Amino acid sequence: MGTLKEDIRKQSDWIIKAFEVDGYKLDFSIASLMEIDLFFEKNLVDGRPKRRGRLSKNYGGIIFSISSYVAETLIKNVSGSKLITDDKDPHGEINFSIEFPNGMVCWPGQRIIKRIQNGLEDGVYPYGYELTKEYIPEKFDDSFWNIGKKTNNVESVKPWWKFW
Repeated sequence: MGTLKEDIRKQSDWIIKAFEVDGYKLDFSIASLMEIDLFFEKNLVDGRPKRRGRLSKNYGGIIFSISSYVAETLIKNVSGSKLITDDKDPHGEINFSIEFPNGMVCWPGQRIIKRIQNGLEDGVYPYGYELTKEYIPEKFDDSFWNIGKKTNNVESVKPWWKFW
C-alpha cells in the first residue's frame, strides 16, 4: 500500500472501471458526479446498502473509491487546487481534503458519508457544482432533481403486518 495520495489516485481510476460495468460514465466532469448520486439512489435504501446491491460487499472500499473520484474530479476542474492528506491519521480515508485557490476547503469523504445518510438532500452533484461554479463555465443541470424519480428504489420486503 502506498501513500494516501497514491491510493486516492489509484482508487479513483478503479471506481471509473467498476462503474462502467454497470453503465455509469465517470469522466472527471462535474456533471459526472450526478452518476454517483444515481448509483447511490439505486443501491441504498434508507441510508443502508440494498441487499445484493453493489454496496452489499466491500462497502468501505467502495465508499473510499467514490470519495477519491470526487476529490480527483474537483482537483481536475479547479486549477491550483490541492489534495491534503495525513498518512498518520487513522481515519485519513475520510478526513482527506481539497484546498481551492480561494482558500476554501472541502472534505469529499465526509460528504459521501453525509450523502449516504441523508440522501439526495446532500447530493454529490450539487456539492461539486457549488464548489466549482466560479471556476467552470457550466450551468447547473436541473435534471439532477429528477434522479429520485428515475430510480425504483423499493426494497423487496414483506410489509411488517404480513405474517405468511
